[in-house]
Amino acid sequence: MKNLCGWMAVLLMVAASAVPVFAQVAQPTTSVPTPVTQQMVNEAKTEAMRNADTAWMLISSALVMLMVPGLALFYGGMVRQKNVLATMMQSMIALAVVGVYWIAIGYCLAFGQTQGGWIGWSPDKLLFLKGVEPSEYLAGTNIPVYLHVMFQGMFAIITPALISGAVAERIRFGPYVLFILLWVTLVYCPLAHWVWAMNWWDVAAPGAAEPGTLMVGWLGAPPIGALDFAGGTVVHIAAGFSGLAAILVLRKRIGYPDRVVQPNSMVLTVLGAGLLWFGWFGFNGGSALHSDSLATSAFSATQAAAAAAGLSWVIVEWLHRGKPTGLGLASGVVAGLVAVTPASGFVYMWGGLVIGLIAGVVCYASVLLKGHFKYDDSLDAFGVHGVGGFLGAVLTGVFCYKSVNSLGADGMLASGGMGQIISQFKAAGVAAIFSLVVSLALVKIIDATIGFVTHPDSERLGLDLSEHNEVGYQVGPELELNRETAPSGHGHMGSAKR
Repeated sequence: MKNLCGWMAVLLMVAASAVPVFAQVAQPTTSVPTPVTQQMVNEAKTEAMRNADTAWMLISSALVMLMVPGLALFYGGMVRQKNVLATMMQSMIALAVVGVYWIAIGYCLAFGQTQGGWIGWSPDKLLFLKGVEPSEYLAGTNIPVYLHVMFQGMFAIITPALISGAVAERIRFGPYVLFILLWVTLVYCPLAHWVWAMNWWDVAAPGAAEPGTLMVGWLGAPPIGALDFAGGTVVHIAAGFSGLAAILVLRKRIGYPDRVVQPNSMVLTVLGAGLLWFGWFGFNGGSALHSDSLATSAFSATQAAAAAAGLSWVIVEWLHRGKPTGLGLASGVVAGLVAVTPASGFVYMWGGLVIGLIAGVVCYASVLLKGHFKYDDSLDAFGVHGVGGFLGAVLTGVFCYKSVNSLGADGMLASGGMGQIISQFKAAGVAAIFSLVVSLALVKIIDATIGFVTHPDSERLGLDLSEHNEVGYQVGPELELNRETAPSGHGHMGSAKR
């Protein structure tokens, strides 16, 4: 009994000592909320805008990359079966060759610190991107420098690939690779700097313009002040007129124009056009560099122009030839996309629609001239990209409005004057002449030294076998026939100089 009373006393003492503890736990805690400052709000807004813009530009870069296999399909379907793989390789190899070159030196030349408005050069920072941190943002934007490098790199990749359509089915692979490497260095990078370069790398100083706010290339900056939102001059005029240069220097395909060249698959071509259309939303919409109303406007103008040009091309072809064709629709869509590219971020949606309607008709007519003048533009690279790009650059000066893009200008319809049209003509003319002259020299030198065009026997055999020792389609008796009739010495990359 005495032990029981002792244990009860101990329990009572423990319970009594625990009461204050439970009371303390039960008491509600009060905390003073951290005051929200304007600085915190601004930082949150900046972070949200950076995340949104970065996400859109990542998507846009991927969309433009998808245009390269789209172009490979578009071109690949239009050539003969024996050349389909070689033609697609001419597009796809640019992803590797220009992709490496752009990171190593191309971006530095195109968008580095301006050297008098003619070329960029920031070797300590941009050569191999050795001075750029992954977290560093491009001045005047909400995207990392790395992302700008990737986005612009996709433009540099697809542009020389467009040229291959002018000389498809008759050029050697090795000299072509050398050509695109030299072409990006001597034509694309200077043009990109002339039109698009800004003062991104200037050091902020009192009284000086903020970095990333001024155009510094001699075509894009005043007094010329040419407008090219996404590449009418830099991409399409340059590629189209460079293709014309190659056409003028190199021989025609065997049998052209007397023998009709039948495409191997319009299915591939139409599918490729669809992928190009899809990717072009990143090409033009991404050129806003922001996820905002300007990107939406460029996206919308792109859709309007593509649809309108596809329709106008089909209607004109139907009236002229009696039947609409899948090739006509695909070509019309691409013509509209080409023409609206320089204008997409400066025009209203209805402006894009009108540009597309005009482009479909004009580019159809330009392709018809090929038969009249007998030049061998194999896949209409000049007729669509050269003519369409020049047309779009000039029409930008007609339909542009500052109310669409404050960094743009009021064109003829908005101002009633011809000033911006003259500026557009100057820039388009410079791009065309510069690309034509430099490309003429490049093609001539390469052809005279190592031979640009393939041997006639290799052309008859097909470039798939003569240049790559493989074929695009393992079907039908044609494969065995080609192998049996292959001239000696035609192995991997093996072909005579001419």
